[in-house]
Amino acid sequence: MENRDCFYCSKDQALESLMIEITKLNVSTLYLNKDQTHKGRCIIAFDRHVRELFQLKQEERYYFIEDISNVAKVLDQLFHPDKINFAIYGDLVSHLHIHVVPKVKDSPEWGEAFVNSPKSKKYLSQKNYDDLIHEIKIGLKQGGILNGLT
Repeated sequence: MENRDCFYCSKDQALESLMIEITKLNVSTLYLNKDQTHKGRCIIAFDRHVRELFQLKQEERYYFIEDISNVAKVLDQLFHPDKINFAIYGDLVSHLHIHVVPKVKDSPEWGEAFVNSPKSKKYLSQKNYDDLIHEIKIGLKQGGILNGLT
């Protein structure tokens, strides 16, 4: 099911202003958040428009959690955070998606929940985004996660 009002479904300018698609996974799509206050912050959106995790079939839920776990493992290996935060919001964007946020001690928001609009956002040059995406893709391939996925 697609929702034309949802930027994850329509893949429109609103989506592109906030994130960059990295790759398709088993049942989801991995995006790099343009705000890199927390280096490696990604978003994983389920490929079909559902609002809640419990709306997934058991097999879909299994593969969605696998996608999330695999991405988190790669981000951990690449960026060595002290903790990875996971958040499922959806108040404003109802499409099932999860924020995967590597956090480092003594960095912004350590010891508290990260927010979508920190006081100072960190944006990169296009080359730096491209390099970061390439690094994540290499990590996914080395981890055997991409295996033919784009």
